[in-house]
Amino acid sequence: MSDTEAVKVVIVGGVAGGASAAARARRCHEAAEIILFEKDEYVSFANCGLPYYIGEEIAERNKLLVATPELFKNRFNIDVRTRHLVQSINQEQKTVSVLNQETGARSEETWDRLILSMGAAPLVPPLSGIDAGNVFTLRNLNDADTIKEYIKQHHCQRAVVVGAGFIGLEMVEQLHRLKIETELVELQPQVLPPLDPEMARLVQNELTAHDVKVHLGTAVEAVNVENSKAVGVNLDNGTSIAADIVILGIGVAPAIELAKAAGIEIGNGGGIAVNEFMQTSHPHIYAVGDAVEYMHGVLEQPQRIPLAGPANRAGRISGQHAVTSSAHAMIAPMGTAIVRVFGLTAAVTGLSKKTVERCQRKNRSVIVIHKHHAGYFPGAESLFFKLTYDPETGQILGAQAVGKEGVDKRIDVIATALKFKGTIRDLAGLDLAYAPPFGSAKDPIHMAAFVAGNDLDQLTPIIEVDADLSSYQILDVRSQKEVDTFCFPEITHIPVDELRSRLHELDVSQPIITVCHTGLRAYVAARILKQSGFENVQNLTGGMLMQRHARPELFE
Repeated sequence: MSDTEAVKVVIVGGVAGGASAAARARRCHEAAEIILFEKDEYVSFANCGLPYYIGEEIAERNKLLVATPELFKNRFNIDVRTRHLVQSINQEQKTVSVLNQETGARSEETWDRLILSMGAAPLVPPLSGIDAGNVFTLRNLNDADTIKEYIKQHHCQRAVVVGAGFIGLEMVEQLHRLKIETELVELQPQVLPPLDPEMARLVQNELTAHDVKVHLGTAVEAVNVENSKAVGVNLDNGTSIAADIVILGIGVAPAIELAKAAGIEIGNGGGIAVNEFMQTSHPHIYAVGDAVEYMHGVLEQPQRIPLAGPANRAGRISGQHAVTSSAHAMIAPMGTAIVRVFGLTAAVTGLSKKTVERCQRKNRSVIVIHKHHAGYFPGAESLFFKLTYDPETGQILGAQAVGKEGVDKRIDVIATALKFKGTIRDLAGLDLAYAPPFGSAKDPIHMAAFVAGNDLDQLTPIIEVDADLSSYQILDVRSQKEVDTFCFPEITHIPVDELRSRLHELDVSQPIITVCHTGLRAYVAARILKQSGFENVQNLTGGMLMQRHARPELFE
């Protein structure tokens, strides 16, 4: 298709995917006719910023408006029609049926290429009282306005947030910022379900340190209502929580009804099936954003990944392909995500260990606790970094990080390495920027790669943080003061600096696990033992610190 050939593109839905598709289509084809229908009032806004607008960290509402219909018209010659709902698609006649929600008028619009960007809708469970006037979901700017105004008018003092995913945690933080006493309810036994349990517990501790009461492994059974307003929720464990406002953040469902009714193929995960150019089962109909299934970069199978980054990139590709029949293929996303929770940042890319195991794929994981920049430089903060890899090939499968500083850049490095099918050997040799205010000569990424490499080489095999250690001889090489603070019930305690002279106290015929606070001194001890006639020696990755988070029942 030439850039002068007449082509008409109709886009259904704006925000990240649709707006990006429209702008890219214009940049690639000046003569194309481009119409964008958006059922809501705003065509392009920063929906990831909505919690921060509610919490007044973003003070100016206009900052959330990325582009207006006027800008689209004046700069890109794109016809944006807000408050227009596309009700049906006719594949054979290449038309869409459109309802003008302001006038009630219905019309038919023809298209040569159709791009679907309907997004996803917040999940609302069918519970008693769920339709009360102060039970909210957060999807668009109007929702944010409504929540913000309700809090202000009713002087809310108590809130319940249902769902401890990324949106739920952002809302908890921002409600706390407004000095609203907030409790968090999560069906899973941990906050931030995409993370592994011991990493999520670090985030949970940050929540409780800020007086957020966390209810895990339980669900809202009903919303208590008085005079059409929610006054609290009942949990299925018998707990009742009073509330002036309830925010639901339990996930989203892809908006596939329009596509499904038109006979467009839906994937096994419930999203619209697309190829690498975002084409659906109809080659002239494209789909992008939260409603589709992308090929996951590590799993190498279609997955729903409802994140803004992939939506923007997919929109760009679909817009170009729709008007030129050519574009670079969509690079499979890794599901990279990040969230701030008070003083901590938590992030993930690729696969968590529990996801890998659910897929029945061989894996190993190491955990290192390292300063985010040089420890001798002021302001150094601990970074908790978990790296998951294939034990046969050393290929990286994913990573998680939690800390006060430096989390984002480490996860971005791993996301990049995942794209290029990197291995732990690649990570060990990365030439990362170093100066004391920014990092260390041995970055946390290097340290994790070194530990994983030692494991694969059997130089110092690791045992994972959630393992059952009951059948092992446990050698604790911490100081006496540390052991007195907390330790396993049955240990052999020999400080690492005394180990060489006290080897006779250990049973050489029994398998040994070396432990310390984070794993570093235990590694030194394991090397001493391995070179002193002890053959079956493993180091507890993450040390007692992470074991305490992975197996809290051992220390109760």
